[in-house]
Amino acid sequence: MSGQLTVARQGRVMVLTMDDAATKNALGPEMMAAARDALVQAAEDPGVGAIVLTGANGTFCSGGNLGRLLGNAKADPEVTRASLERFHGWTRAMRACPKPVIAAVEGAAAGAGFSVALGCDLIVAAEDAVFTLAYVKVGLNPDGGASAFLARAATPQLAAEIMFEGGRIGAARLAQLAIVNRVVAPGATLAEALAWAERLADGPTLAIGRAKRLIESGFGAPDDQLDREAAFFVEALHGAEAAEGITAFFEKRAPNYPR
Repeated sequence: MSGQLTVARQGRVMVLTMDDAATKNALGPEMMAAARDALVQAAEDPGVGAIVLTGANGTFCSGGNLGRLLGNAKADPEVTRASLERFHGWTRAMRACPKPVIAAVEGAAAGAGFSVALGCDLIVAAEDAVFTLAYVKVGLNPDGGASAFLARAATPQLAAEIMFEGGRIGAARLAQLAIVNRVVAPGATLAEALAWAERLADGPTLAIGRAKRLIESGFGAPDDQLDREAAFFVEALHGAEAAEGITAFFEKRAPNYPR
């Protein structure tokens, strides 16, 4: 275990498991750094042909830790920027890694957890998996590259619905929209993702890596968008709307946003 991220090997597949039962695998600085380091290692290791990212305890990832964000909001904005760069360092490492990364999503992929899933090359989801980009419900904007990934994977109208409403979206709908690649029975996502990863890992690794770079260049790499997301996230977290939204969340009431 390293920073609440388990790193294991199954043949030529590296398996990264987010594991923090108390927070339903919420993202923290240790997990972000461990994931980034593991992806950098995988990129450089010829023995690794593919990566599977999953969550323990029946949940993919519940997103960012709002308690930590509330503390950051009371500190200097540079603290928020540094925290975002840890997360965005993971995103950059995932997109720069020449090996395919497959998300195996059980339960919920919420907030930053949805961002992480979108940052993977392929997504396998359980039939009952739920995805939500609920930043707006606490007065925040997406981070982790979600806006860039949605902009290139979805129509502008769908991206707007997901980011404006922050509602729950089922795996079946995302599969119909080709954002989720495969939908399987609950509990079967890891096995399906591992089997797929093993097939890809046995393929032409260099050619797959070149194909991944061509996809990035064809759509435009998300680096500039990550910088914009970071700037907007800092602005949001240190503003009045997020202060009210996050406070209302902890007080279990509807937010009364300033007008």
